[in-house]
This record gives sequence, C-alpha cells and structure tokens, in this order.
Amino acid sequence: MARIDPTSRVDDGAKLGADVVVGPFCIVGPEVELGDGVELISHAVVIGASRIGARTKIHPFAVIGGLPQAVRHGGGDSRVEVGADCIIRETVTINAGTDFGGGVTTVGDRCFMMAGSHAAHDCHVGDDVIFANNATLGGHCMVGDKSFLGGQCGVHQFVRIGEQSIIGGMTGVEHDVIPFGSVVGSRGQLGGLNLVGLKRRGFSREAIHALRHAYRMLFFGAGTLAERVEQVAAAFEGDGNVGKIVDFLRAGTKRRITMPRELDEV
Repeated sequence: MARIDPTSRVDDGAKLGADVVVGPFCIVGPEVELGDGVELISHAVVIGASRIGARTKIHPFAVIGGLPQAVRHGGGDSRVEVGADCIIRETVTINAGTDFGGGVTTVGDRCFMMAGSHAAHDCHVGDDVIFANNATLGGHCMVGDKSFLGGQCGVHQFVRIGEQSIIGGMTGVEHDVIPFGSVVGSRGQLGGLNLVGLKRRGFSREAIHALRHAYRMLFFGAGTLAERVEQVAAAFEGDGNVGKIVDFLRAGTKRRITMPRELDEV
C-alpha cells in the first residue's frame, strides 16, 4: 500500500500504485496516476492529468503537469506522461500539452532530468535521455533516445534532436540536429558526431567509420544537401545507422538543419 506523509495533500481521485511513497508537503491532484514504486521525496507537485511510470523518483520542488505556457491554449484536454525508472531532480518542470499541439507532453523511460531542467508543452522525449542542469526545451520539440542535453542549453520550439546526439553546455539550438550529432557553440553549430557516446554504447569501429564517412559526404560533398542525402542513401544502403540519418533528413520540418561551422551560410 502507499505511504503518504500526513503533511501532504493527495486528492481522493488520484490513483496510486503499490508501494508508492509520498513524502512531506507534496501535492497530488485528482487526475494523477502514480505507478508502482513511485516516490515523491518532498515538496513535489504532480497535478493535471499526469501519469508517472513505475519507480520514478521526483525530488523537491519539481512541478509535473502544470498548464502549458502558451497563450493559444484554450483550456482543452492536456496531459503529461512520464515513463518508468526516471529521476526528476529539484525544480524540474514538465508542462502539459496544448489543445492545438496534440495535447500531451511525453518523457520516456530511464530519463534523468537534473535540477532546473524543463520540458515545455507538446514535447516528446525518448528513452534514456539526460538533461543536465537547466537544460530547456521550447514547445513541440522532439528528442531522440539516448541523447544528452548539456547544462543551460536552450532548444528552440519545434526543433528535432536525433537519437544519440549531444548538445554542449550553454548552446542555443535553433535548427534540427541529425542523429548521432554533436552541437556546440553559443548558437549551436554541428561539430561532428557524438563519438564519445557512440563508443560508450558499444558501436563497432566499422560502424563509426561508416557514420563518419557518411557525415563527410552529407556536409562536405558536392551538390545540394538534398542531392547529397540521396547519394548517401545509395552509397550506404543497408546500413541501419546511416539510414537513421537519411530518414531524419528526408522527413524534414519547417526548421532548418544544424550545419557545420564552415557551411553555416550555405
């Protein structure tokens, strides 16, 4: 059964799984669902239609499920879904989705959101993503699995960050980032691939070599970027890792692609 500190306020409508712990001075709203083993350490606020996955731990003064910071939101249905085994540190904020942007903000399994980090309305964060202190996402962003967002970085609304990318500390990201990319600088520019992350996750030397070759073809070859994408697709047909970059670039959005410094004006 759940253990609830007497100083906390847990609404009768909230659904609490087995072995939930609600520490001192927490607030849990009537539409909240806390999975088995969830722990709210103290002074945590979980409100709105928020669902928190099993064994996730929420630290003091985090606010999950607050209304979206969007003037267009008309008050329609909106919610937050946080996966299992996440760590949500102090003063983290995860806002609910908007009635014009899909209505839901999602954070995957095993994510680590360090103190002061923020996921805005309608963002979709994959599994195993790390936010360093004060890393922030504008609305409608997408972050792929196993990505790392450095301290005090800021990601513009509607930007896509491909899987296993790394964003340097204090970097402003205005444009989409390819999978496996490394972005640094006050206004983020592509600084190559996330080689440290690839090696840590056991990518073979051959796989990394192929990605580096594809990267050079994409960003330093002849022709337009669209032409180079098709050249890389043909040259690396059957390579699943390169295929993820190709698919990402083909999908496109209204945001540009983050480019290497030498090609930033191209």
